[in-house]
Amino acid sequence: MGMPIVLDLRDEIEPDAIEAMWAALRHADAVFSTYKNDSDISLLNRGELTLEDAHPDVHEVLERCEELRVITDGYFDAGRVLDEGIDPSGLVKGWAVDRAGEVLDDAGARNYSLNAGGDIRLRGAPLPEARWRVGIQHPHVRDKIAAIVEANDVGVATSGAYARGEHVVDPHTGRPPTGVLSVTIVGPELATADAYATAAFAMGEAGPEWTASLGLYEAMTILADGRVLLTPGFPSVKDA
Repeated sequence: MGMPIVLDLRDEIEPDAIEAMWAALRHADAVFSTYKNDSDISLLNRGELTLEDAHPDVHEVLERCEELRVITDGYFDAGRVLDEGIDPSGLVKGWAVDRAGEVLDDAGARNYSLNAGGDIRLRGAPLPEARWRVGIQHPHVRDKIAAIVEANDVGVATSGAYARGEHVVDPHTGRPPTGVLSVTIVGPELATADAYATAAFAMGEAGPEWTASLGLYEAMTILADGRVLLTPGFPSVKDA
């Protein structure tokens, strides 16, 4: 996937289960990579594979992308067929990590952190400690942490322009959002948290009002003027 993926496992499980977890991630890369010529996505975009004949996972991901596009009023638009083809990468990373985590769950793992390029699936606790602690990178100072989130059994995803440049745009205007530096979403499912973080960031200054209505998903938004806005149920945050 072109990113580091780190497993911190605090339980004893069969080594085969850990290998099956890595296999699940490699499978996602093989099916969805836009860089591999033989992936389903690449074959689809070259017209060498029909959607009907694509792997069932492609159908599942594209259907979820469409659901999230509707939920976010179009601000999350990964998976749509554009001039340059289909690219559901905005959902696939979180989706793949959730899938890999389910492999660990089925093998009896109850306490682990699975981190894919800063988007993290947390289960249980980092025994003997009671809660996982996740540092949220400061949007302007690379060696500084903006906040520390303490949580159990959640996905944590952050969207911003400081790591990969202006790769998120408002799909309604085609321009990068203004007035916001980063959005962190915490909730039950990493894939959905990641999509919500992308959508809220794309909304710019309107994002905090939207994230206040997300129910099981909580948000921290860092605005360009330095203000930090939290939804009421956001996990305990300590200034770093």
